[in-house]
Amino acid sequence: MTGQVRGVQLARLLGQWHALPGRRRSPDYAALAGSVRGLLADGRLPLGVRLPSERELAEALRISRTTVTAAYRQLRETGHLASRRGAGSWTMLPGNHRVASTGLWTPLDDRDMLDLGVAALAAPPQLLSAARAATEDLPRYLSGAGYHPTGIIELREAVAEAYTARGLPTSADQIMVTSGTQHALDLVLRLALAPGGSVLVESPTYPNALAALAGRRARISTHGLAADTGWEPDLLLGSLRQTRPKLAYLIPEFQNPTGHLMPAPLRERVVAAAHAVGTDLIIDESFVDLSMDGTEPLPPVATYDRHSRVISIGGMSKPYWGGLRIGWVRASAPQVQRLAAVRVGVDMASPVLDQLVAVHLLADAEAIVADRRVQLAVQRDALLGALAHRLPEWRVTVPRGGVTLWAELDGPVSSALARAAEEVGVRLAPGPRFGLDGTLERFLRLPFTLPAADLVEAVGRIAAIRYDLDRGGRQRWREPAVIA
Repeated sequence: MTGQVRGVQLARLLGQWHALPGRRRSPDYAALAGSVRGLLADGRLPLGVRLPSERELAEALRISRTTVTAAYRQLRETGHLASRRGAGSWTMLPGNHRVASTGLWTPLDDRDMLDLGVAALAAPPQLLSAARAATEDLPRYLSGAGYHPTGIIELREAVAEAYTARGLPTSADQIMVTSGTQHALDLVLRLALAPGGSVLVESPTYPNALAALAGRRARISTHGLAADTGWEPDLLLGSLRQTRPKLAYLIPEFQNPTGHLMPAPLRERVVAAAHAVGTDLIIDESFVDLSMDGTEPLPPVATYDRHSRVISIGGMSKPYWGGLRIGWVRASAPQVQRLAAVRVGVDMASPVLDQLVAVHLLADAEAIVADRRVQLAVQRDALLGALAHRLPEWRVTVPRGGVTLWAELDGPVSSALARAAEEVGVRLAPGPRFGLDGTLERFLRLPFTLPAADLVEAVGRIAAIRYDLDRGGRQRWREPAVIA
């Protein structure tokens, strides 16, 4: 078991679980059970966690205990809850589910789903030739054990050269290769954050970063991003000075999920403020290569670092392919060695063959990334056009890069919309996944990584569902698929 959620905590996560006019035609207990299933589906409520007692949840929601009792009974019938008399009830999912690409659960029969929950592209055509070339390079490594905790030298040099080309002189000794960007973040947290340490993050932010911080039992404070402008400089710097966190996790390049780009002057001020209060900065550069509309690259945040306060992480998943589990950390050489010592107790090293594939892809980076930018610009514009036509009430700030739109909806219906969209074959990532305690119900992340025709089709289905949410009709309940 992973712990217990209290009644007030679950009430915050549930939010406006029965506030939609269309849903009031279903019994309250069915709406409550459906909302709990939705929290399980998108990962906001963990598996194996003990739910509050019926009485406690009824008091927190200010509803009758009979309603909660009926909701719990329905959750047991659908396989989402296990109960034992005198011991309580624990969350679970039915057996006909599998682990999806993000580590969440999804039904076995969801292969034809239009998945707008995953913000990642299919592999580029150059991947096959890079893989063939990598196999030709492999024999020179076969006489050794194959363990390279910091990564093979060719790849570390290639990544270092990319940083140098961006105006940040870097040596191979400052690079550690990891098994993806999420792995890089996990290792940095293991090294730099004691359990219960304080961390400042943006809101909204990357859900898997929040999960990693929860795994360290971090005390999280947030800086809210403005929907249209992003970071408010005085508020961000004030948060650093007031909370004095051990770490701050920021995504300055085409922020996930909002797509905002942090201005260069603010980057410099953030580094100075972090040094003044003793905060280390984890800078996630996952989307740094994916600029559009002629947006000029800005100096890396680490450019302004003179005191080894900035640790940069990045990887191959967004510009190249998520199936190539290659990421990296850029830090001072002593920090890289300490990270390597931590890593030996986790996974030893990244696969040599994957690293060799990455070397060849990075050698062709200019052509691959240029193609990606053109592809993403076309798909972004198709998504924007479909939203303007079918859902004109939604507000969207056009991103100058990255792979996602952050849409402000016409009501606090994000979670309900995501649950309903499953019925018509569209998977969504509701706004609350990107924040804390059930907030951001008025927002929805929409990646533009699918083909343009699929995006237009998905928006058409979403628009029909949005219409139905307000106009009722008998709500149908089914085992929800898990968004990714």
